[in-house]
Amino acid sequence: MILRLSARRAFLGMLVASAVFASLAHGVTPDEVLRDPALEGRARAISQLLRCVVCQNQSIDDSNAPLARDLRVIVRERLVSGDTDKQAIDFIVGRYGNFVLLKPPMQLDTLALWIGPALFLLVAALGFVRYLRKRSVDQAAEGPAALTTIEQDRVSELFSRRS
Repeated sequence: MILRLSARRAFLGMLVASAVFASLAHGVTPDEVLRDPALEGRARAISQLLRCVVCQNQSIDDSNAPLARDLRVIVRERLVSGDTDKQAIDFIVGRYGNFVLLKPPMQLDTLALWIGPALFLLVAALGFVRYLRKRSVDQAAEGPAALTTIEQDRVSELFSRRS
């Protein structure tokens, strides 16, 4: 009973802590937020499409890196100046290339990004199949392992009992 109660308290404590710290993990600071909710919504949507070039695995919306903050500010400035979403994205892509997009387009220069993982898996699978075949051929060439004297005595004993 006591263990169950302390487990519940620990769970509730972790739940509260995760809720508190989750709000701190968000990259957008209050001074970046636009007054117009529609523009802010567009800015947030664009920020979720762009990769932080420092963190590389986060959007600029989620990243706390100074460069991500600068990119968020640039996106907001472009939207306030009247750019469409596409124009704001194209401006950032013009500076950093397609790498800054979390989902880069299928083009000749990004072909490696799209085909690379599948090619890697194919090569790994072929290597694994080759390893298994070589291992089975090696085992077949060796033949069955010779019995030790103890094993031979045990086999002889079993056969003699049977007769």
